[in-house]
Amino acid sequence: MSTRPFLVPVGPLRRHPGERRTESRLGPIAEAFVTSSWVPQGSSVEVEVVLESVHGGILARGRVRAPWVGECRRCLGQAKGEVEVEVNELFEPLADPDDTERSYPLDGDQLDLEPMARDAVVLELPLAPLCSPGCRGLCPQCGANRNEGPCRCTGGA
Repeated sequence: MSTRPFLVPVGPLRRHPGERRTESRLGPIAEAFVTSSWVPQGSSVEVEVVLESVHGGILARGRVRAPWVGECRRCLGQAKGEVEVEVNELFEPLADPDDTERSYPLDGDQLDLEPMARDAVVLELPLAPLCSPGCRGLCPQCGANRNEGPCRCTGGA
């Protein structure tokens, strides 16, 4: 596996406006997390996009898929799942390398799909995950996990 699996050569594509090419990439991304959920380090993130040469850049349309884990907001056990998000992003040469508000950088004849994938995944990670929709949580009195059965105190009803 390449050390930069999301780096895509686009020289020939840039020279032919309107041309399209499909790219599928798989690899780990840099830290992706929110308050209580994250993409496990080293997990593979999948990017499937159609790259289209447009005036001034490359348009990437497709989807990003990644596994996530976290702490259940009710029982504090492990929660996990997968996010899948549609992307529609522009890559263009930037006059100011720090100006990434409108688009992603197109560096010569290559673009890096990793920042786009990371941003898309982070925006879709659950802020307050659940291990299951029916999670019963912890007893407010004794702290017993009510998913494992009733507790013996009076607060576990």
